[in-house]
Amino acid sequence: MKKTLEHKLAAIHADPAGCREFLIADAKDADMAFGIGAPGMSPERHDGELRFRTLAEYREQIRLIVRQADVDIMLMSASTSEVLTLQDRLFDDSPVTPAIRANDTTDIWVFRGSRIGGEASRPFRSASIDHAQCGRLDCGPDERTRGANLGLYSITFNNDRDRDLEALECYAQFRDEAERKGFRHFLEVFYPNVSGVVAPELLPQFICDAIVRTLAGVTSSSRPMFLKIPFPGPRVLEELVAYDPHLVVGVLGGSAGTTRDAFQLIADARRHGARIALFGRKINQAENQLAFIRFLRLIVEDALSAEEAVRAYHSVLEKLGLHPHRPLSEDQELTSTGTSYGGGGSTRRSTSVGRNGGEAAGGSGSGATDAKKLTEMTAEERLAYHRARLNRALGE
Repeated sequence: MKKTLEHKLAAIHADPAGCREFLIADAKDADMAFGIGAPGMSPERHDGELRFRTLAEYREQIRLIVRQADVDIMLMSASTSEVLTLQDRLFDDSPVTPAIRANDTTDIWVFRGSRIGGEASRPFRSASIDHAQCGRLDCGPDERTRGANLGLYSITFNNDRDRDLEALECYAQFRDEAERKGFRHFLEVFYPNVSGVVAPELLPQFICDAIVRTLAGVTSSSRPMFLKIPFPGPRVLEELVAYDPHLVVGVLGGSAGTTRDAFQLIADARRHGARIALFGRKINQAENQLAFIRFLRLIVEDALSAEEAVRAYHSVLEKLGLHPHRPLSEDQELTSTGTSYGGGGSTRRSTSVGRNGGEAAGGSGSGATDAKKLTEMTAEERLAYHRARLNRALGE
């Protein structure tokens, strides 16, 4: 099935200045960072106490989100991708593209009791390209498209010659292997995870310059499809986009924050030139992930402002009988959310969403059926489509 990722990126490259396409990725790869706490807290109480969701529950939430088809990319650990992509064939008839976290640098080792994430980042890879593509070592040429064929590669520059050189050498080795095996990637760059190595007011320029310098020696066959970076602020983001409109920029979500934080971030990022939002904890800690993602889509389709979306989201939660994490007035506040993995730094089944994160009963069709149409719609048609979905979700 045609993937929205390819369709939208092709449109962006064909008309960088005028194209209105925007991609959303759900980052469900946190098991490579947090351990047991990665799936987040269960919304239900067990013997009077809260507990973490299980891995099975985490993967079931991924299935629901993929079937809803409001995201363009689902980022997973290689082990989860093996289950959902290779074994369940979840993405075969979906417009959503599966992706894996292709490396796990030490600054994302932020499980309970770990101090490693606070030390200068070192490169490391748990996942292998072959295992992502076909589930075993040494895939045959005809097996490489069976599984995930897109990966996130992450670098954390710390303004240290030896550390940064090591990171870049590992990235070069990865790019060479990926090109030989036909494996695509996108590049994630965090702010330094060691304090004081760059003047705070220069951090956004530091990572943008580091990215441009890093990719200047990389030709098109080996370049990342797009970037994933902390939102660097309006001026620096516009500067980066203007420098090379084909260096497609995506913003990461950082720590969860308020609902307004997430909705305002995606609106501001889009306004200043970003083309992709890659949110993990902002989605995973939402009261209802399907509704939350749907409102992200409505914002980037110009159906709602960030402020309107927060109010509408609370209205949906009320209709579903779900208690919000915060009252509406607090959830409209803008707070500082982390820009490093550990949270440091700042800056169609039925069209209604079900109580437990699934689709509400009583509808017909499937998310994948609607998504087939979405790839063929104009921007204006998608806007009308999403407005109608919102009205039905709110019971209007």
